[in-house]
Amino acid sequence: MRSFLLAAVATAVLATAVPALAQAPSAPLLDSMFQDHAVLQRGRPITVWGRAAPGAPVSVSLGQTQVQATAGPDGAWRASLPTLTAGGPYVLTARSGDTTQSVSDVMVGDVWLCSGQSNMEFAVRQATNADTEIAGANDPNLRLFLVGRSSLSAPAAAPRAVGQWRTTSPASVRDFSAACYFMGRDLRRTEGVPVGLIAASWGGSIIEDWLSREAIQTLGGHDQALNALDAYARDPAQGDAIWRRVTQDWWAANDPGTKQGWNLPRTPDADWAPIPAEGFWESTVPGLETFDGVVWLRNTVQLTAAQARQAAMLELGPVDDADVTWVNGRYVGGQQGWDTPRKYAVPAGALKPGANLIAVGVLDTNGGGGAWGPAANKRLVLADGTIIPLSSGWRHRVAAPLSALPNPPRTPWIGGSGTTTLYNGMIAPLGAYALKGMAWYQGESNIGDPAGYRRLLPALFADWRRRFDSPDMRALVVQLANFGPAATQPTNSAWAALRESQRAVVDADPLAGLAVAIDIGDRYDIHPTNKLEVGRRLALEARRLDGQTQPVSPQPVAVTRAADGVHVRYSASARLVAHGSNRPVGFELCGAADACRFVDATLAGDEVVLASAAATDLKVRFCWADSPVCNLYGPAGLPAVPFEAEIR
Repeated sequence: MRSFLLAAVATAVLATAVPALAQAPSAPLLDSMFQDHAVLQRGRPITVWGRAAPGAPVSVSLGQTQVQATAGPDGAWRASLPTLTAGGPYVLTARSGDTTQSVSDVMVGDVWLCSGQSNMEFAVRQATNADTEIAGANDPNLRLFLVGRSSLSAPAAAPRAVGQWRTTSPASVRDFSAACYFMGRDLRRTEGVPVGLIAASWGGSIIEDWLSREAIQTLGGHDQALNALDAYARDPAQGDAIWRRVTQDWWAANDPGTKQGWNLPRTPDADWAPIPAEGFWESTVPGLETFDGVVWLRNTVQLTAAQARQAAMLELGPVDDADVTWVNGRYVGGQQGWDTPRKYAVPAGALKPGANLIAVGVLDTNGGGGAWGPAANKRLVLADGTIIPLSSGWRHRVAAPLSALPNPPRTPWIGGSGTTTLYNGMIAPLGAYALKGMAWYQGESNIGDPAGYRRLLPALFADWRRRFDSPDMRALVVQLANFGPAATQPTNSAWAALRESQRAVVDADPLAGLAVAIDIGDRYDIHPTNKLEVGRRLALEARRLDGQTQPVSPQPVAVTRAADGVHVRYSASARLVAHGSNRPVGFELCGAADACRFVDATLAGDEVVLASAAATDLKVRFCWADSPVCNLYGPAGLPAVPFEAEIR
C-alpha cells in the first residue's frame, strides 16, 4: 500500500505540468525500488522491473527514452533502458493499459550498497561530532535508502517495499549508517555525480546470513542447517524439533560440562565460584574479562510438595549468546540470540519436593557473555502464580574456551545468526538494482572461524555480483579494528587471523579494496565512534579501484631472508614513517608451532629490517593481536596493513 501511495502522490504532483500523467494507477506497475528521489547506476544499461496484468504490454520511459516489455504469466515484467551518463532529474514512467505510474526527481549516478553488522549499522547520531555532522547534512544529490530489518526463512512470495529513497537532510541522515554516509559524502565531493546509498545491516550478524541459499549450498558444509531451515519454512514445530536434536548432539559431543554431568543433580557444585545474577561475566567475574566459550551456571530452589506438583515457567532473561537449560537433569530448552529473553516451560512432574537444580550451559562466541539481564527477571513462576526468585545464589564453572570447541550450531532461522535469512529479507527484495559497488563492515561475529571466513567472503562478493547483475561491482571491506586488552606477549589472536583472511581475500580480487582500521578502534568498545575516518578510507579505495592515483595503506610485497636479517619490503610509493618513535613496533618473528617473539625493527627506505632473525624463523607477523600497538604508517595518515607472511 505504501508504494501505491507514493506513486499516486508523485502522479498528482506531476499533473499540473504533464496532463497526460494525471491518472493515478489502479495498482503499482513499478517495483518499489523505483521511487521519487531514486538514483540509477550510470554507465550501464538500466534495468527496470515491476508487475502488470499477465501477458500485458508495458511501456517504460526515462526522460526521452522509451522501451517496451511484456508481462509474463505471473505478471512480472522487466525492461532494459539504454546506458546514460550521470545527470537528471528524470521522470520514470511505466504504462500498461489504462494504468500509468510515474516517479520523479530520479537521478543517474553511482549507487553503493553498504552492509554488515553493528559497526555498519552504527548511525550518524552515534558518531563523533554527531550534532555538527547532522546539522550540516544538506545535499539534494546524495540520496539515502535505509532497508528495514527483516529476517525471512525463505524468500518472500511477492515483491514488497523495504525502504524509501530520501534526499540528504538532517532528518534523513540521523539514523542512517555513519560509515556509509561519510563514504558517500566524500565521493560526492570528489566525483561530482549523484550518489545513491543503500544501507542494509543487522547488528551482531554473521556473514552466512547474508548469502543466498544457492551460494551457501555451493560452498558445502551447510546441509544440516539448510535442511532444518526448509523444514522450519514448512512447519516451524518440525524445524524446531530437528534443530533441538542438532543442538543437543553438539553439546553432548563437545562440551566438557555436559560430558561430566554438570547438568545433573548428582554432580556437586560446592567448589563452584559464585557469580552475580546480572551483568556480562567479562565485567563481573575476575579471570573472565576476555573469555569466549562455555561456562555453566547452576542454582537451587527449594519447593514444597504442593509446589512441586505444578507445572512452571522458568524465566532467565537474555543469555549471550546461546544456552542449553536443564531442570533436575531434564532438558527444558535452549536458544540463540544474545538479547532474547529465555522463557522455558517446565512440565508437571519435572519438579520435586525439596531441592531442585537449575543448570544452564552458556556459550559465548564474542563480546559480552552470560545471563546478563536484570536479576529481578530471573525467576521460576509456578502454575498457581507463585514466584520463586532466582536473583541470587548462582554459581559458575568454566567448561571450555571457544578455541577448544568446533564451530557451534547456529539456529538457521534466527535473524542475524542464521543462514540466508537476512539475504531473503533485506537483499533479495532489492532485485537486480544495478550497483557501482558494495561496502562491507563485518567480521566480529565470525572470529571463531577465520579459515571459514576466507571461503565465505569471496562467495559473498560473487553472490551479490550475480544478484545485482553487476559483474564489475567494487567490493570494499573494512578490516576489523583494534578491540580488547593490549597484549604484553605475542599470542595467537582470532581477531588478527580474521583480519588476515580479509586481507587475503581482498588481495585476490582485483575489484576489491581494503580500508584498514587497526588504529581507529577502541580498546574498550567494540563500536568505535570515529566513522568519519572509516568513510574516508573507504572512499579512497573506491577511487583507487576507478583507476585514480590514491594513497593506500602500506602492504608488504616481499618478505625475504638476507645476511643482516629478515627484510619486509613495501612498494616505493608507501613512503613509510614511524609515528612516535624512530623505529616501527609491532613486528614478530615466529618459528615452528607459532612460537613467536617481539623483535626490534628498523626502517630502511621502503623496507623494514628485522635484524635479530634466526635460521629457525619461518614467518613474520605485524600488528598480530586483538588490540595491537603499532606505529608504521604511509601517506595520508594511513596505517600499514596487519599481516602474517612466510619468510622466503
